[in-house]
Amino acid sequence: MSKTNVRYWLCQITGWGLWGLIILYFNFVVFGDRLKEQGGEKENLISLGIFLVVGILVTHTARLILKRTNWLKLSINRIVPLFIICVGATGVALFYADNFIESRSGYSYDKYVINKRLEKAKKMEEQYGLTSLTYYKDPNLITDSSIKKGISEIKKNTGWYRNKRGEWIFQNKSDLVSIYYNLLLVAIWMLIYIVYHYVEKNRKDQLDRLKLESTVKELELKTIKSHINPHFIFNSLNSIRALVDENPTRARRAITELSNILRSSMQAEKAETVTLQSELDIVKDYLALEQMRFEERLKVEMDIDKDTLEQPVPPMMLQTLVENSIKHGISKLINGGVVRIVAGFTDQHLELLVQNTGHLNGNINGDGFGIKSTQDRLNLMYQGKAVFEIKNIEGGMVESKVSLPVTI
Repeated sequence: MSKTNVRYWLCQITGWGLWGLIILYFNFVVFGDRLKEQGGEKENLISLGIFLVVGILVTHTARLILKRTNWLKLSINRIVPLFIICVGATGVALFYADNFIESRSGYSYDKYVINKRLEKAKKMEEQYGLTSLTYYKDPNLITDSSIKKGISEIKKNTGWYRNKRGEWIFQNKSDLVSIYYNLLLVAIWMLIYIVYHYVEKNRKDQLDRLKLESTVKELELKTIKSHINPHFIFNSLNSIRALVDENPTRARRAITELSNILRSSMQAEKAETVTLQSELDIVKDYLALEQMRFEERLKVEMDIDKDTLEQPVPPMMLQTLVENSIKHGISKLINGGVVRIVAGFTDQHLELLVQNTGHLNGNINGDGFGIKSTQDRLNLMYQGKAVFEIKNIEGGMVESKVSLPVTI
C-alpha cells in the first residue's frame, strides 16, 4: 500500500472516529438522562457503529468515483455543480444504506425509539381515558376539549396517532432530518477531501517546478563549467606537435599541462568549488601553453595574497577570465601585452582581478563565451551575493573583477 493510501485511510478512520466520539458525547453525556429514561444504550452503540462503517464505505466509493472521473482536475466553475450533485447523491445513499443495514441487522436505534414512543402513546391514551372511545373515526365530531387536548398531546409528544381505522400511524419527520444531517456530513467530508487534494496538488506542482528549476540550473552550470574553447585545444596540440622534435622535454611538459587542464574541466562538473590554489595551478598551466604560442608577446604578472589560497572559488572561472583576456586582448595586439592576476581581500569579500593590455569596446561579449559564462555562473551559484564587472582602466588596460563572499 502506498504512502498516499495509508495517509488516506488514517484520515478516513480518524475523521469518522472523531465524529463517532462527538455523537457518543452528546448521546451519553449531554442527553444522557433522556437516554437512560427511554433505554436502548446497546441499540444506540450498535446503530452508531453501523452508521460509521457505512459512512466510511459510502465516502470511499465516492472517492473512487472522483478519482476515476478525474474531475478534481476541472476548473472551479465546473466542479461546483458536480460537487452539489455528488453531495446529494452520496448523502441520500448514506441514509438509505444505513437504514437498510440496520433493518436487516435488527439493531436499529431509531426503530427502538419509535417503538418506545408507541408504548408511551398507548399509556397516554389510557391516561386521558381514550381507550374506550372511537374518537379516531371522525375527529371533527369531538367537542370535548379534554379529549381534543389528549389527542393533541399524544401526537405532539410521541409522533403517534390513530387513523380512521384505529391503526397507529407514526408521523415520521426524523427521516427528513436524517437526510439533511447526512447531506451536511457528506458536504463537510467532500470539502475537506477536495481542499486537501487541491492544496496537495499545488504543493506537488510547486515542488516539481522547484525541482525542474534546480535541474535546469544544474544543467546550465554543467554546460558553463565544462566549456573549454576548442580553438585553445587545437592551438595547444599544434604547438606541442611543433615541439616534439625541437624540444621533446618541453613537449612532454606541455602535454602534462594540457592534460591537467582537461582533467580539471571534467572534474568541474562534479565540484561546486575548488580552492584558489587549485585554480591558480590550472591558470599557470594554461598560461604556460599560451606562452608557447605567443612567446615574447605574452608577459604574465601575479600578485596573490597567500591568505586567499584556501578560499573556495568556482572551478575554471579564473581560467575563463584569463583565456578571455588573451583572446580579446593580447592576441589582437601586434606587440602583445601583459596579463596581470591579483587576488586579495576587500570588505569581507575575496577580490580577483584579471588585467590585460588592450581596450574594451562596446560589445564586451564579442563572439566569446567567457564574459557571459562568468556572469551566469555567479548568478546561479551566489544568488546576487557575488559581483562581476569588466571595464577599461588607466594605462591602456582592461580589468575583469570578481568579488565573492568570504568563507571563514
